[in-house]
Amino acid sequence: MTYGPDAVAHDGDGRAVFVSGAVAGDRVRAVVDREEDRWAHARATEVLEASPDRVRPACPYAGVCGGCPWAALSRDAQVAAKRAGVVDALSRVGRMGDGRAEALVAPLESAGDPWGYRNKVELAVSRDRGRVALGMHAAGGEGIVRVKGCMLLDKAHAGAVKSVAGALSYLSNSHGLDLERVGIRVSRRTRDVEVALWDRPGAFPRAQAAKVLEDALRPTSVVRVMQKGPAKARRIAGVECLSGAGSWGELVGDERMRVSAPSFFQVNTRGAERLVELVMAALDPRDDEEAMDLYCGAGTFTLPLARRAGFVSAVESYGPAVRDLRRNLETAGLDNVDPIGGDAGREFPDTDADVIVVDPPRAGLSADVVRRLSEQPARAIAYVSCDPATLARDLARFEQAGTFAPVRVTPVDLFPQTYHVETVTLLERA
Repeated sequence: MTYGPDAVAHDGDGRAVFVSGAVAGDRVRAVVDREEDRWAHARATEVLEASPDRVRPACPYAGVCGGCPWAALSRDAQVAAKRAGVVDALSRVGRMGDGRAEALVAPLESAGDPWGYRNKVELAVSRDRGRVALGMHAAGGEGIVRVKGCMLLDKAHAGAVKSVAGALSYLSNSHGLDLERVGIRVSRRTRDVEVALWDRPGAFPRAQAAKVLEDALRPTSVVRVMQKGPAKARRIAGVECLSGAGSWGELVGDERMRVSAPSFFQVNTRGAERLVELVMAALDPRDDEEAMDLYCGAGTFTLPLARRAGFVSAVESYGPAVRDLRRNLETAGLDNVDPIGGDAGREFPDTDADVIVVDPPRAGLSADVVRRLSEQPARAIAYVSCDPATLARDLARFEQAGTFAPVRVTPVDLFPQTYHVETVTLLERA
């Protein structure tokens, strides 16, 4: 399996062919839909001989919906493939070699059930001859799939997708609602349910949207998120509370957090708790130490760090997340944190940290941030990554700087039925 939805085959010339709809070990009939000099992409049309690792997907929409591309791959095979993908990235991209990479990577840790683990789904919107429909993104990225429910979403809220899609399709067709996407966040622990309506600034049937969703779902919060700019560079123009709390609440370990619709939050709450446990165990912060938390979001790591360290400098560039962080710190009664709004490179804390957490987006750390971290006198860094390739690149940069070296990489399966994998890497002074 690739770090992606496809399985890899080779043609008669040895060229790699990435095959969607197949799993490793299958023998399939496939149609090539893209060709390059060194590789091609194909779509499986028939399974001629099933792999020993192929299973019957639990979700009836697997294969047509893009949400669970590995649903036909057995659980054991998913676990093996995810760990192997991390080892491969460290070996090739990080240039560590197979032996060292294999020794660094711990067994993959599971974080709860393989289905029903998500606290969030997003619905896509399509328009055809004046009719509006909402559903899941189709496999391959084109069109939508209308579904009765999403088996990845928390089981206690299994009907939320159908209820929201039906209500908003009705409203859109009768009131000209011009939605771009719809987010649904749910919590089994707090029982919060938030519906976020993403669109452009302009006229909007606020009361009607709140009423139709109240009748369909009884959410604790309905918000409208307005965006400006071109598709690839959207920016938030404003957030309106249409009904309820105006934000979504979740319990992560012992911490109660509130998160606004535009802010990032891990979609697997139990997985987020396991990440916190791994980071805290790796760093073991003490009350006489100073901590740094870069790309801190709404405070998933900041709050537990502040409970144990003497002081925390927390940096986050996204405005809505900074506001959420300040609110969560106030609710928690924590006054030993300096919340810093801005890019981690430009707003790098002017302090000497003893322990550091970095949780960057998929693009990883910039070379400048790696350099500045390498100049810190810290005894340890915990690097939380959602992309093995950028993690491997950054670890190579740390080693080139010569201050910190990785001693353990722990993959965590926050996203069963997909190829995505989270990792927590402990770096100590070389």
